[in-house]
Amino acid sequence: MLLATATAATPPAGSAVAGDPYLWLENVQGARSMAWVRAENAKTLRVLQNDPNFAGLYASALKIAEATDRIPAPEFVARDIYNFWQDADHVRGIWRRTTPASFANASPAWTTALDLDALAKSENANWVWKGSDCRWPDETRCLLFLSDGGEDAITVREFDLRDNAFVPGGFALPRSKQRAAWESPDSVLLAREWSPGELTASGYPFVVKRLVRGQPLASATEVFRGSKSDGGYGVSPLDLHDGAGHTALLISRPLSTFEAASYIVTAQGPQRLGVPLEAQPAGLVAGRLLFIIQKEWSVDGSTFPQGSLVAVDLAAATADPAHLNPSLVYAPGPRETLDGIATTSSRLLLVTYENVRGRGWIYTPLGDGGWSKQRLDLPDDSSIAVNDADQHGESAYVTTTSFLDPPTLWHVDASTGTVAAVKVSPARFDASNDVVEQREAISSDGTRIPYFIVHPKNMKLDGKNPTLLYAYGGFDVSETPSYNAILGKLWLERGGVYVLANIRGGGEFGPAWHDAGLTTHRQRIYDDFAAVAHDLIATKVTSPRRLGIQGGSNGGLLMGVEFTQHPELWHAVDIQVPLLDMLRYEQIQAGASWTGEYGSVADPAQRAFLASISPYNNLKAGVAYPEPLIWTTTKDDRVGPQHARKFAAKMAALHDPYLFYEVTEGGHGAGANLRERAFTSALEMTYLIRKLMY
Repeated sequence: MLLATATAATPPAGSAVAGDPYLWLENVQGARSMAWVRAENAKTLRVLQNDPNFAGLYASALKIAEATDRIPAPEFVARDIYNFWQDADHVRGIWRRTTPASFANASPAWTTALDLDALAKSENANWVWKGSDCRWPDETRCLLFLSDGGEDAITVREFDLRDNAFVPGGFALPRSKQRAAWESPDSVLLAREWSPGELTASGYPFVVKRLVRGQPLASATEVFRGSKSDGGYGVSPLDLHDGAGHTALLISRPLSTFEAASYIVTAQGPQRLGVPLEAQPAGLVAGRLLFIIQKEWSVDGSTFPQGSLVAVDLAAATADPAHLNPSLVYAPGPRETLDGIATTSSRLLLVTYENVRGRGWIYTPLGDGGWSKQRLDLPDDSSIAVNDADQHGESAYVTTTSFLDPPTLWHVDASTGTVAAVKVSPARFDASNDVVEQREAISSDGTRIPYFIVHPKNMKLDGKNPTLLYAYGGFDVSETPSYNAILGKLWLERGGVYVLANIRGGGEFGPAWHDAGLTTHRQRIYDDFAAVAHDLIATKVTSPRRLGIQGGSNGGLLMGVEFTQHPELWHAVDIQVPLLDMLRYEQIQAGASWTGEYGSVADPAQRAFLASISPYNNLKAGVAYPEPLIWTTTKDDRVGPQHARKFAAKMAALHDPYLFYEVTEGGHGAGANLRERAFTSALEMTYLIRKLMY
């Protein structure tokens, strides 16, 4: 989930919070709220930090997090390899570079471009790296995105890679939820809050202006204006380019959670492109604009199935944006989904999943407008992720991983379709006694729900195995096997069982798998999760006494629903950075962005459904709830800490046991740096071991 701004406040009419005694906890930085947070943190830390397991768990988690033999994630910039790196000596991190030849060595020779720790110290700020955008084609000047404490709001500064320094008098954009794209060497298109309150209901910008080098923000010229009533994540400019010298400047205007109008910037200004609202810009190669379509699209006698990748000619789209002649690049099979796409100078690198198993492909454009394809020789039972592709050449890097196999970084030569392993991560835990299975559970409507189970080879089917069940179930996000070193060391090595459920709401089987759980159909998602739990219990893998569940963000909502709907099924519930008050969520942080996923209280039928599943509103006296761990972060300006705080406060009023912890930095995550994230992980594992292994 991508989301937005801090608030607290007087509820608007019809927001369904009459009589809410904990509304004051929505004041994120309020003195009363923060005093409550400090008191709750102290109570929880007395329990978990004083547990005899905690010190060892934290030491192990920190050792893994700060290991210097991790694989550095490569990024192509100006024909060099860049990498953002954190370790014990670089807590906030450094942005560094090396040559492709040096990167292939076991110990590359790195040059530091920017030291965030030094910058933070000199500016008395807790800078968190949020990425970069380097000007094409020379890529010597970059816009760097920095967040104070990890929130989604960022500052933007221009950086010169030749001098390894910020550009004197260069672009320097103060903190805002903002998006920028290079228009020329001396101008950017910028979406931000230009005047106070010029944001959508969810806290995102809807106005794009052109800012010329040396101009104050007040002198920027308006290029595009959406509406304050727009949904989704706010208007965004996007610059695309390919190795043949083509460039395209687009503007995406989200109208709802999953719908956005696309515009191409021409000499006459932004012009609406004749693509569906469910089409997402995905790249540019060989003069062809690429779009992923989430709904079936019929045009000029051709029909493209949902989940397809299509191409339109850039020159034709620029000349006549409203009337396009798309062609098919890729269409998914019945158990298949497109998961990732990257462009080299003249080719496409695609990652697809078939029955939650990764496949890598090279697509080469042909002269007749078609494409040839070649499958990459990568491990068959792995997850695949694209690290980056070189738009100056034909190289790319991908990573393969699985539950028990450490990540491997592969170099891809897109011109030949050959791959070569260049770096392999050392094993972080002993996986020799574990195996992985893929099973299926039957949901309430008869749908078969796949899930992975990682367990000891000699596991006894006696219902006594400590088991952790994880899922997300929303926003078309696919959950695939991955090597979680901290989970492996702290949970699997101790004999724990881990389960990953591919429930509906995710994207594992294409857009239809996601769409099946939208708004008032969302109970299917929760039933899918419960079905996996029942299957684990029925097959004697575990029992409610030994079964714990875990999920964050939208998955935190899933945890809250399962907590209130099936308290008898779990003995531990790890609720991470959650949404929980679903009658109020549209008024908290970026909640108004997600009505396409959850529905709105403004719609009577959707409000009734939200009332039926809202964890905060469905907590009841007299129910034997398990003791949950509820944790969040103060700096989360996306989901926000308000949900978790109010849920814990209501549990306290009901005299039900709970543990609450709020990280004071880190945005929508577990901390602003490796140490904070390792600390939070150790708290979680201490809780789960206490609940499920003793």
